[in-house]
Amino acid sequence: MSTAVLSLGSNVGDRLAYLRLVSDALDSVLVRVSSVYETAPWGVTDQPDFLNAVCLVRDPGRNHWDWLRTAQSLERRAERTREQRWGPRTLDVDIVSVDEVRSDDPELLLPHPGTASRATVLIPWLEVDPDAWLPGHGWVTQLLDEIPGEERVAVRGRGDLPL
Repeated sequence: MSTAVLSLGSNVGDRLAYLRLVSDALDSVLVRVSSVYETAPWGVTDQPDFLNAVCLVRDPGRNHWDWLRTAQSLERRAERTREQRWGPRTLDVDIVSVDEVRSDDPELLLPHPGTASRATVLIPWLEVDPDAWLPGHGWVTQLLDEIPGEERVAVRGRGDLPL
């Protein structure tokens, strides 16, 4: 049994439709999906705000590489282009974690780099899994407590935009 945490983000075009593309495509393996959150861009800040969500998915037939191929396939369906690191995108599907797998392969770093310090991932992740654990880092609740309050508040819930 393979359980993965996927972080979704979109800030170009119909942002909500791109997030829904993922939840619809993964419906048969979807355990839980978070609410939608809106966040300011990170890295390259001169771009539109993001809609973000987290999916908890489970499939006995997939390993971490299969989840990566699934994520890449969904990004292709959304016509994702990679023109600028941290730049605008139709859809970003990051593999946050897969079970307790640790990987330092440049193609698939697990857990996903930066997760431990990103409220944009931790807040929706806790919504779908209040007992979440990030391999090599600890309990997600404790990681979120270490993030400054202003960064946590900047992750705005969008209850008006259900997935």
